Amino acid sequence: MKIRKEFHFGFSLMAAILLVTAIFMPWSNLSNGHLGMLMLSLVVVAIMLGFPTAFTLMGMGVFFAWLAYRSGNPELAVRQTLDLMVQRTFSVMSNDVLISIPLFVFMGYLVERANLVAKLFRALELALARLPGALAVATLVTCAIFATATGIVGAVVTLMGLLALPAMLKSGYDIRLSAGVITAGGCLGILIPPSVLLIVYGATAGVSVVQLYAGAFFPGIMLAGLYIAYVIVMAKLKPAWAPPLPMEERHIDLPPANEKIRDAISHRVLPGLFGALKGSRNLGIGSGVIVKQGFIALLPALALVLFLGFTWNLATKPEVKVETAGLVEMGGGDAVEPGAEAAGDVQEPKAEGVAEPEEEAEGIKEPPAEEEEGVKEPPASGVQEPPAADEAPAAKAEAAASAAGAVAPAPTVADTAGSAGGVAVEEPERLPVPLWYWIVLGVSVAGAIGFYAIFTFVRLEVFKMLLGSFFPLAMMILAVLGSIVFGLATPTEAAAIGSAGGFVLAAAYRQLNFTMVKESVFLTAKTSAMVCWLFVGSSIFSAAFALLGGQALVEQWVLSLDMTPLQFMLLSQFIIFILGWPLEWTEIIVIFMPIFIPLLAHFQIDPLFFGLLVAMNLQTAFLSPPVAMSAFYLKGVSPPHVTLNQIFAGMMPFMGIQVFALAILYIFPDIGLWLPRVLYGN
Repeated sequence: MKIRKEFHFGFSLMAAILLVTAIFMPWSNLSNGHLGMLMLSLVVVAIMLGFPTAFTLMGMGVFFAWLAYRSGNPELAVRQTLDLMVQRTFSVMSNDVLISIPLFVFMGYLVERANLVAKLFRALELALARLPGALAVATLVTCAIFATATGIVGAVVTLMGLLALPAMLKSGYDIRLSAGVITAGGCLGILIPPSVLLIVYGATAGVSVVQLYAGAFFPGIMLAGLYIAYVIVMAKLKPAWAPPLPMEERHIDLPPANEKIRDAISHRVLPGLFGALKGSRNLGIGSGVIVKQGFIALLPALALVLFLGFTWNLATKPEVKVETAGLVEMGGGDAVEPGAEAAGDVQEPKAEGVAEPEEEAEGIKEPPAEEEEGVKEPPASGVQEPPAADEAPAAKAEAAASAAGAVAPAPTVADTAGSAGGVAVEEPERLPVPLWYWIVLGVSVAGAIGFYAIFTFVRLEVFKMLLGSFFPLAMMILAVLGSIVFGLATPTEAAAIGSAGGFVLAAAYRQLNFTMVKESVFLTAKTSAMVCWLFVGSSIFSAAFALLGGQALVEQWVLSLDMTPLQFMLLSQFIIFILGWPLEWTEIIVIFMPIFIPLLAHFQIDPLFFGLLVAMNLQTAFLSPPVAMSAFYLKGVSPPHVTLNQIFAGMMPFMGIQVFALAILYIFPDIGLWLPRVLYGN
C-alpha cells in the first residue's frame, strides 16, 4: 500500500523526535527533570498519532505525576496524585474567564446559521467589482468579518469553500490562489477579537483578556490588509490568475420605481430623486417611496455628520483642571492650612498683606476682608469651617454684611453670580479647533461630494445589499468589541450580548427555529466540553511537568545560553512556528506556553506583547502541513479536481505573509500596544 506524502512526513517527524530523545537522554542516570522532557516528547508523538489531546495530556500527566510523587514517598504517591487531579480540575472549573467561551461559540453558531454569509459575499463582490482580484478581495473581507463574528475556523473555511470557491473557479481564478485566499482568510478569526485563542492564552498566562482584545485589533487588521494587498498585486502582475468579474455577473435588477426615475430623469441618485419628488405625479411614483429612497441614500451623509460632530467635540473639549487646594489626606485629622500654627485653636491662613486679627477668648474670627482692613467679624461660638478656595468673593460679601451688623447666610453659586462684588461662575471655554480637524473636515466633505457624484441607482442597490448583510453583522461585532474594549462590560457579559444579537439576527432573517437552536446548543456544548477538558488535561500535565523539574531544566538551559531578549524572542517564536506544523494552536497554548511564560520576566518581555506575537504566529497551525486543518476543511467541500497538494501550494505564500507581519509587529510593537496603553494606561 502506497503511503501518502503527508503521512510519510508525519511519520518521519515522529521518528525524528523519538530518535533525538533516544540519543540525548541519559538513560543510565535519569533524573526527574529528564523524565519531564521524556514526557514532553511522548505527548507530542501521541498527539501526532491521533490520540485525543485532552485525554493524552491527562493520562501522561497522571502517570508522570505518580512517578514524581513515588520518588519522594511511595506510600502516599497514589493519594497525592488523585489529590492533584481534583485540585487542578477544581481550579480550572472555577476560572471565570472560561465562562465567555461557550457564549462566544454559541454566538458564532447562531450567526453561521442565519445565512448571512451568502448575502454578504454577494454584496461585497458587487461593491468591489472594479478592484483587481475583486472576487478574492471580497472573499478575504467576508472571511475577516465572518471569522470575527464566529471565531470558528472550520465553519468559515467550509462555508466560504461552498460559496466563494465555485464562484472564483467559474470566473477563471487560479486554483492555488483561490484555495490560499479561503484558507488564510478563514484563520483570521484566531487573531481578530473576539478570539477564543486569546481567551485561552489569557487564562493560561494570567493576562487580561480585555487588554489582549484591544492589542490584537490593529495587528489583525494589518494582517488582513497584507493579504488583500498581496491579492491585488498578484492580480495586477498576473491577470490570468484573477480575471475581472464578467459584466453579466455585475448585473443588478433595479426596482420599477428607481428604474423609471433613472430612465426619465437621471441615473444619479440625488438629482433623480429630487427631480422625481418635484414631478412625482407625472411619473406615477408616490412621494413616500421617493422619500424612503432618499433617506437610504442620505444615510452615508448622516453618518459622516455624526462622525464629524463627535470628532469636533473631542477636539475642542476643554481641559478639566482639578483643584487640590484645601484638600486634606484621609485620616489626616483637622484641615490645617500650610503656614498655620499648630495651636490649640484652628486658625485661618493669613491673608497676604493683611494684619492677623486678634484672638478672642472663644471662637475663631475670619481674617479681615482685603477691601475693608481692620473690620472684624463678631466672634462665633465653636469652630467654623473655612471657606473653600472658589468662595472667596462670597466670603468678602459676608464680611461686608457683618460689618453692617447682619450675618449673611451662606450664599449659593447662583447668589454669588448676582451679589455685589461677586464673580459669575462660567463654564470653561472650549479649546480652539485644531488644524488637523479642518483638514479632516475638508477631506471628508470632498469625499462626500465625490461619492454622491458617482452614486448611481445601481450603486444604491449595492448599498441596500450591504445594509441588509454587512452593517447588521458589523454593528453586532462593534457592540461586542466596543463594550469590552471601553470597559462597559466584561468579556462574559459582552459574549452574552453577542449571543442575544445572534438570536436577533437569526430572527430578522427568518432562520430562528427550534431545530437551528437545538443544533447550535449541541455544537456549543460539544466545543465547550472539548475546551474545558483540554484545560483540565493541560493543568494536570503542567503540574506533573513542574513536579518533575522539567520547567527548571528548561529555564536552566535557556539561561545558560546567555541570550539577549531579541535572541530569546526569535528562538521562542521559531519553536512555536515549527510546532505549528505538527500541532494545533490549542495544544501549543496549553502545553508550551506554561514553559515560556515564566522566562519572560527574566528577559523583561511583556506577556501581553508576547501573546500578540504568539496569536499571529499560531495562524501557521492552520496553514502548515501535515496538520493544516484548513486544507482538510476546504478539501472536504471542494470539487474533485482540486487536489490537496494544490491547496497546500496556495497556502504557502500566505504563510510567508504571516512571517512578514510577525516581523513588522516585533519591529513596531506600538501596532499592538498603542490601543491598550491609551485605554488602560499600560
